[in-house]
Amino acid sequence: MRFDLVTIFPEFFVGPLDHGILRRARETGLVEVHIQDLRVFTKDRHRSVDDRPFGGGEGMVFKPEPLFEAAEALLGHSLGSAEQPASPDPHTAIVLMSAAGTLFRQETARRYADFDRIVFLCGRYEGVDERVADHLATEEISVGDYVLSGGELPAMLMIDAVTRLIPGALGNEASSENESFSANRGSPRDASPLGARQAVPVRPDTEFPAARGSGYRGLTNHLLLDFPHYTRPADFRGWKVPEVLIGGNHAEVANWRRAAALEKTGRNRPDLLLR
Repeated sequence: MRFDLVTIFPEFFVGPLDHGILRRARETGLVEVHIQDLRVFTKDRHRSVDDRPFGGGEGMVFKPEPLFEAAEALLGHSLGSAEQPASPDPHTAIVLMSAAGTLFRQETARRYADFDRIVFLCGRYEGVDERVADHLATEEISVGDYVLSGGELPAMLMIDAVTRLIPGALGNEASSENESFSANRGSPRDASPLGARQAVPVRPDTEFPAARGSGYRGLTNHLLLDFPHYTRPADFRGWKVPEVLIGGNHAEVANWRRAAALEKTGRNRPDLLLR
C-alpha cells in the first residue's frame, strides 16, 4: 500500500509517521508514504497555492492547477479535462480532505485497505476549488462534524486506521477484527469471549438505560463499542474487577462482555444503536 500526502506543510508529518504501527509497517515494507510539497507545482514567485473566491466572500481558496499537477506528477499520467475526461484507476483512490465530505467510518477504512494506493489532498484556508472535488478527487471525506485548520491531521488519522487493517501490520490479525466498530460476520469466534467485541444479536425485548422512554427496541446485528477491559490489581482503591471476569467461566464472561458492550454503547454512543 502506498500513501501520498499532498500538502503545503510537509514538515507537519515529521513525527507521526515514526512511531508505533505506522513505523513498523513502513520498516517492513507493508506501507510506503510519500509527502509531496504542493508549492513545487506553483508558477509565480510567491509560490501561491490559493486565491480569492469568485463571487466574493471571506478567506482564500486553493486553486485547482497545483493540485491537479501534483496528482498527475505522482500518478504519472494526465487526469483529463472537460473535453477529454480520464478514466479513474480502480486500484487508486484520490481523497480530498474536506469538512463538507462524506463521513469517514470503519467501513470506509476497510474499503480503503483494499486499494493499492491512496493520494490524500490536504486542503487549507477557506476551502478548495470545487473542480478538484468534482473532477480530480474520487472521494471527498470528512473525519467528523467539526472544522479543522487543514487536511493534514485528518489524513494522518485515516492512514493510521487503514494501515492497521493491512494484513501483517498488527501481528495478530484478530486484533483488528475484535474491537469497536468491527462487524459481525457470523464466524465461529462469536461463541468465544472475543466474539463479544463484535456486533451482538439481542432479543427483541432488550432495553438499555440510554434508550428507555425513546421507543427503541429490537436491536439486531448493529455495531457496538468494545466491551470494558480490566487488569491487575483486581481491587484498586476499592474499585473491584467484576467477579465474573475472574471466575474462569468463559461462557459467563462472553455473556457479560456482550451485555457490557451493549450498555456502554447505549450510554456513550446511542446513535450507533439508533441507525
